[in-house]
Amino acid sequence: MKPSALLTLAKKHGTPLFVVDHKELRKNYALFHKHFPRVQIYYAVKANSDPAIVGSFYKLGGSFDVASMQEFHAVHEFIATLPAKQRQDFIWDRIIYANPIKPTETLRELDQYKPLVTYDNHEEVKKIAKHAPHAGLALRLRVPNTGSMVELSSKFGALPGEAVELIEYAHKHKLVVEGLSFHVGSQCTNPENFIQALHLSAGIFAEAKSRGFNLKLLDIGGGFPAAYDESVPAFSTLAKKINHEINRLFPKNIEILAEPGRFLVASAGNAVSKIIGKAFRNDKLCYYVDDGVYHTYSGVIFDHCTYHMKSFKKGATQICAVFGPTCDALDTISLSEQLPDLELGEYLYSENIGAYSAASSTHFNGFPPAKVVHINQ
Repeated sequence: MKPSALLTLAKKHGTPLFVVDHKELRKNYALFHKHFPRVQIYYAVKANSDPAIVGSFYKLGGSFDVASMQEFHAVHEFIATLPAKQRQDFIWDRIIYANPIKPTETLRELDQYKPLVTYDNHEEVKKIAKHAPHAGLALRLRVPNTGSMVELSSKFGALPGEAVELIEYAHKHKLVVEGLSFHVGSQCTNPENFIQALHLSAGIFAEAKSRGFNLKLLDIGGGFPAAYDESVPAFSTLAKKINHEINRLFPKNIEILAEPGRFLVASAGNAVSKIIGKAFRNDKLCYYVDDGVYHTYSGVIFDHCTYHMKSFKKGATQICAVFGPTCDALDTISLSEQLPDLELGEYLYSENIGAYSAASSTHFNGFPPAKVVHINQ
């Protein structure tokens, strides 16, 4: 979005403000589909679960990766008006419950929908067999996460060497394993993570087939990087490498899924905040704004992400610190932003803040989350 448009919206709606540009959402979805024509897009709802964002991807024909019943219901609301048979087909084909560890209460509720769910251990098989026997399964593999901004392999994923045994174990519990899934880590700029994961998966497909288990799908997960800065490789280059290995290793009859989240929503989010305080500390100009890490800038803490603050006002800049409004010193957005000398009541903004940001907002210290405004719907 043009800075002038953001400033106009801030003056109209007040701050803190979180602006979602649905034209950008549609552009990102089309770009992913263009470069991965064989892959069915399952939007990772956790990246930003705003119902309007879910609705935009639903209208585009997207599928959804959910990891809680709250996220499941956020998607289900959009299909509740369909005839019962179409609803069931939609859930099987267009929703994957991709959290490998699920409470028994969740499994009991999910069972009526006959969903596709992930698992990665023996105890989960026993839980699913008892509480959601109608589910289809995808085995989550542990794969390299080298260089990814957020590493996931230490928490989830079966070792490749135990994969076929876990498939057999599920079969003995009268469950059907439809295929495999993996996740290379969030904001993955290392294409070798994908390449190695695809090779591991192909080997397991072959071993499973030799033991009588014909897998039908491969979920290549998320991790597709948002273009936060020039260090992120071109998406087309990454896609070309991944597609080459997919087409070489997996026949056309194998369904390929992906769970992009950050890539689809990061560039569609913009934040605008107002300067509510100003001070010099240790010879550094410090600004205090009405948004922070307990709200839109939560990604600074939870996502290991850096969001640069920009000024609508031009002029000579200096290194500044920017703090959020709460009484907690943790509420630090940045200690090294290049900003001009600004007055109280002026505004700062951040771009590319659509993923893992407003989605994690709290009411800590009594401060409410930023107001959300949707444009180009």
